[in-house]
Amino acid sequence: MSDSDTGAGTPPTAAPERVSGETAVRPEAVSGGAALPAEALRIAAGYAFAGPALDLGALLWDGRCLPDARIRIPLPMLNRHGLVAGATGTGKTKTLQLIAEQLSAQGVPVFLADVKGDMSGISAPGLPQEKVRARAQEVHQAWTPAGCPAEFLALGGLGHGIPVRATVTSFGPVLLSKVLQLNQTQEQSLGLIFHYADQKGLELFDLKDLRAVVAFLGSDEGKQELKGIGGLSTATAGVILRSLTAFEAQGMSPFFGEPEFDTGELLRTAPDGRGLVSVLELPEVQDRPQLFSTFLMWMLADLFHDLPEVGDVDRPKLVFFFDEAHLLFTGASKAFLESVTQTVRLIRSKGVGVFFVTQTPKDVPADVLAQLGNRVQHALRAFTPDDQKALKATVKTFPNSGYDLEEVLTALGIGEAVVTVMSEKGAPTPVAVTRLRAPGSLMGPLDAADLDRAVRESSLYGRYAQAVDRESAYEKLTAREAARERAAGEAVPSSPPPGKAPATKGRPKEETSVVGQVVASGVFKSLARSVGTQIGREITRSLFGTARRRR
Repeated sequence: MSDSDTGAGTPPTAAPERVSGETAVRPEAVSGGAALPAEALRIAAGYAFAGPALDLGALLWDGRCLPDARIRIPLPMLNRHGLVAGATGTGKTKTLQLIAEQLSAQGVPVFLADVKGDMSGISAPGLPQEKVRARAQEVHQAWTPAGCPAEFLALGGLGHGIPVRATVTSFGPVLLSKVLQLNQTQEQSLGLIFHYADQKGLELFDLKDLRAVVAFLGSDEGKQELKGIGGLSTATAGVILRSLTAFEAQGMSPFFGEPEFDTGELLRTAPDGRGLVSVLELPEVQDRPQLFSTFLMWMLADLFHDLPEVGDVDRPKLVFFFDEAHLLFTGASKAFLESVTQTVRLIRSKGVGVFFVTQTPKDVPADVLAQLGNRVQHALRAFTPDDQKALKATVKTFPNSGYDLEEVLTALGIGEAVVTVMSEKGAPTPVAVTRLRAPGSLMGPLDAADLDRAVRESSLYGRYAQAVDRESAYEKLTAREAARERAAGEAVPSSPPPGKAPATKGRPKEETSVVGQVVASGVFKSLARSVGTQIGREITRSLFGTARRRR
């Protein structure tokens, strides 16, 4: 291939010219060669942003790569959310890596969920392989190997990373119902259980705390306490307890407890001003998709609760990549989907951008998809009737363009994508078939020893590595049961002397109930006093029923 074909030796870029008050791009400024078709010029002009932007790659038109027609995303528009989609093996992971390392360089923190375990290399410089050099030459990229400052996390400490845990109280009933696969009635009952625990100061730190509260409220004594706010049937309590038991039997206990991970850690920058890339390592739990996808939603909801409103900002405070997004929506209740939609819609004003990563746009509900202004669509397959339907549906989600997108989307090569983003004015840019740039960081996993070393040297390791088990609902209810048994023993009357009837003056018509004895006990009064001193008079919950963090 000649220099003229690859774009090597391109003359300096010409300045834009003014046409009817708008900025137009001259042919030689785009191609470095012969004049381009008007449609290609129009596309290139749509990405000629004046402010800071991330470089995705170069325009492809009529089989040619136009290296000086740069396809970019304006930095302030990254909190308009986005979608990275495409069939397996088309280059989605490398696209995430490319965007993440540029965000980091611009001082924007990034969160990445690493399901396959091949994103840890973002912290190390890339290798100057022949394919990388060839791609860089094609798109006129001044490629230099460079890693990003990174933090490695792991759900419950399973795998290589700082343990990420959530308390059951913080996780809330809606998200927990999803991972327990409860139906709508059972989800509502679980919400009632959380409400009771919140009111009574029963901290639900781990799963044994929740199991203790469910068992108590399913008992005769517990049912009396729920009469005023709705009951919990024995059958529903049994289903929830069985679901919890099965959940724990699958090894899920380590994900719930203390110390709870503070999602504010995701907003940090490195000493040199670059954004920190937080990589959640998920290979050890990739066989538990309902759990890790819902945990990601908890992290996003927790951020939503805590962050202040900032409106439009010149750069996002965080960009959150939600990998394997289809798992989040599979089997989700209506309430859950509504909460996801509302979170995505509102978190933009808090400076957070969310990118969903999946295979096709149809994996994302329409109400959520409508919020995703930035689109990078890799190749799709059309081998089956269902594939063909998905392809047609995907094409309909793009603006009108000069491309035959049904043909283009099945013919894209690895590292090529159809792109449309939000312009600086908030309007969709023209659809652009793009040859993507090569990431500067290592495209593959770190060595396990290097990964473990990075985890141990982290400033977060001492804070989160060791699990703790404070007094909470389980211990309080156990003490309460012991007090009840003591009170019941003390309530047994002694036999009156022979021939003398027991005194009746002042005695109520009925014996004091066991519940009344427990309520009158010192342990119960102490428990009641704890309300307001330990977790507030009642925990404030939002959207998913998740608890607002108390810092």
